[in-house]
Amino acid sequence: MKFGVIVFPGSNCDRDMAWVTRGILGQETHMVWHEERDLSDLDVVIVPGGFSYGDYLRCGAIARFSPAMQATIDHAAQGKYVLGVCNGFQILTEVGLLPGALMRNRDLHFICDRTPLRVERNDLPWTRNYRSGAVVTIPISHGEGCYYADADTLKEVEDNQQVLFRYCDALGNVTEAANPNGSLNNIAGICNRQGNVLGMMPHPERSADAAIGATDGLALFQGLLEMAVA
Repeated sequence: MKFGVIVFPGSNCDRDMAWVTRGILGQETHMVWHEERDLSDLDVVIVPGGFSYGDYLRCGAIARFSPAMQATIDHAAQGKYVLGVCNGFQILTEVGLLPGALMRNRDLHFICDRTPLRVERNDLPWTRNYRSGAVVTIPISHGEGCYYADADTLKEVEDNQQVLFRYCDALGNVTEAANPNGSLNNIAGICNRQGNVLGMMPHPERSADAAIGATDGLALFQGLLEMAVA
């Protein structure tokens, strides 16, 4: 499987992603400069976290116009896989690959912490190595991670079971107290209707290496890889 990690001016999680796909999983990984237009040889495009173009105007508002993101739209339309994490999630909503938007955190503070997530379904490559309803701990690091959608869009997202991860407490209870940023319905990660595009605010790449004492995020990458070679 060949991964591509898009690099914007301001990306700061691109090398962490490459360490997981290349260093831990041993897969060919190409660092995709934001001006590249041809992603046709990639199986998975990853839009990493960071501060693309300094996050001026609005998170992801400039990145959406990059040639690499236009190529990512074509990549997704072919049914190939796209993963957006943190700033990457924000960019995927900006380009319209995922519904809704990410707003300032409820308390207007930047949050850097580890948080429990409940896995809502496990019939997609992203979550096939988790048990449905399992509670995993994944780091978050964002100031604008509050998921928002209008009422009709939110209903569609829920009705189509597009929510893959929700913020919860250690026992898996989805409560307001367990919601770190005010996201509607405690949403931490969603996919598109087809299931080949995933956006999430938590950072699975930061919990994928036993050397740093956390591996709950590794299953996400392993599930994707196993689906490709099945």
